[in-house]
Amino acid sequence: MTADGTAVQTAAAAVPTGRRGRRSADVSTLVERAREGDARSVARLISLVEDASPLLREVAAALSPHTGRARVLGLTGPPGVGKSTTTTALVRAFRAAGQRVGVLAVDPSSPFSGGALLGDRVRMQDHAGDSGVYIRSMASRGHLGGLAWATPQALRVLDAAGCDVVLVETVGVGQSELEVASLADTTLVLLAPGMGDGIQAAKAGILEVADVFVVNKADRDGADQTVRDLRAMLSLGGRHTEAGAWRPPIVKTVASRDADNGVEDVVARIAEHADWLASSGEGHRRRVERAAREVEAIAVAGLRERLGDVHGSAALGALAEQVVAGETDPYRAADQLVAQL
Repeated sequence: MTADGTAVQTAAAAVPTGRRGRRSADVSTLVERAREGDARSVARLISLVEDASPLLREVAAALSPHTGRARVLGLTGPPGVGKSTTTTALVRAFRAAGQRVGVLAVDPSSPFSGGALLGDRVRMQDHAGDSGVYIRSMASRGHLGGLAWATPQALRVLDAAGCDVVLVETVGVGQSELEVASLADTTLVLLAPGMGDGIQAAKAGILEVADVFVVNKADRDGADQTVRDLRAMLSLGGRHTEAGAWRPPIVKTVASRDADNGVEDVVARIAEHADWLASSGEGHRRRVERAAREVEAIAVAGLRERLGDVHGSAALGALAEQVVAGETDPYRAADQLVAQL
């Protein structure tokens, strides 16, 4: 038995059996209530995820058998294009179709509390009293990529809680904050006329991650030109021009309107993309890749945690001394460090 294995066993043994059993029972109860639609239990589970609770492994194990059913839709785009308004309109459309909807709205972090700064729940009050909608603002907490680090596990909570659709709204993206594309089944990229978004889209690589383009605020001057620019850029090449590849449609919307706003067309394109994902096998490939990224992230976090303990710090320091002295190279030192952990 390794020293690490012994340490794990000792730590587990230090918790009285009754307490371990009570913790497991509490998690099972929370999951069961969440699956019955209890919003408080869903909120508690997501809080455990965000706080990296010691119960996180139990939570993940309890959720796992009930996941894999929800469609995950990512909404991204530059600030000011109307992501929250579009999210609200999509929620309304999905609810009209009788589907349960979850929303994870990722906001910048407050520099004082660390919590979500903008609070999309305030901007989505239309659905506040609907028991078929769960909305959660999550702080990015400095995590790059436009998402919060806990977003994947929060998705699992909403999936297990019976949501048919989960909408993930990112913070306003720049040139590299496109992590949502690796998390969503369908990625919606929102642009608006008059904001220079055509150029920004080319710079940011948005063309490569979009499954559906939404030109919002289409009642403004320049909407048709934005559509033409997107079509021209899509024709230049990339993965969308490969045989059998999905070619992203471009939909114009005015999401702030209550009717005749183009959102039903967006929903139809999302459905078409879902059909293509199923028929092409791309949907399964994306979900396997998503799980692989999640496992990798957890493994890397575990290695960093071990590096931070006394044994890991001492081993790293000794190897660093050897690298400085020219006795070994960084790659060999890294291999030795991983072997020791």
